[in-house]
Amino acid sequence: MIERRLFQFHFENDNSEGVFHAVYAYRNSDGGFGHGMEPDTASPESQPLFSIMALETLDEIGFLNPDLILKDFMPYFESVTTEMGGIPWMLRPMSVYPCEEHFKTVKEWAALSTTAPLLGMLEKYNIDIPWKQKAEQFVWSEFERIKKKHAFCYLCVPRWLTFLMHAKNQEKAEKQLNNLKHWIVEDGVICKNKSDDGWGLYGKPNSLNYAPSADSILHSLFDEQTIESDLKELISRQQEDGRWDTWYGISEGTKLEWAGIQTLWALKTLKNYDRIEI
Repeated sequence: MIERRLFQFHFENDNSEGVFHAVYAYRNSDGGFGHGMEPDTASPESQPLFSIMALETLDEIGFLNPDLILKDFMPYFESVTTEMGGIPWMLRPMSVYPCEEHFKTVKEWAALSTTAPLLGMLEKYNIDIPWKQKAEQFVWSEFERIKKKHAFCYLCVPRWLTFLMHAKNQEKAEKQLNNLKHWIVEDGVICKNKSDDGWGLYGKPNSLNYAPSADSILHSLFDEQTIESDLKELISRQQEDGRWDTWYGISEGTKLEWAGIQTLWALKTLKNYDRIEI
């Protein structure tokens, strides 16, 4: 339903309230978001990642404001903050609902790819709370620790950028951004083999995964020929029924859910590059 309402927002001039209500259908009484918001688990329990996804979605449609963040999001995030000052990526479900194996074995320590975007959102909306101080220390130290690990992950990188774009210390952020750019263009990160079934999916990113629009901060990493070639390949991968498939999913049903997420991303990217007539 979230993807349907986002499609209506981006392509049918619908207002943002439909997206808001679709997102909040996944919200629990503890303030976190669960219920299989990401199809990797059907568990109803709140997950930090799902709560970040909710925050990002509301930001995407222009629905966020400081009061909403402080009242509806921060109590949950503060409740799952670790001693390191950051929030975990995921928590192991306590229920027996179907889920991917990585949910069952996840290490519940603080993660850069959830803490960084939350901190970035707080900076973006000029929210000053004590939580930020230790979280910022964690984020900078974690950048230093992991270095180029996960630069291949086009799901993580945009969340790092949310922080780097809004960080108070822009000199430090610029240095980290330059490092990130260098790592992304290293051999072996971008999948250049368009005959690979995994091209453009997790672990095998292309230029569009990092630069889904000409306004993207990483767009300058790729020349026009590369972008154009990847756009043509993306268009060619649309299925007969209109979807773009992924290999994700613990069942045929969740594979369809992932296909919906992938299809919305593909359509928004093609729209950003003026490949769709609205």
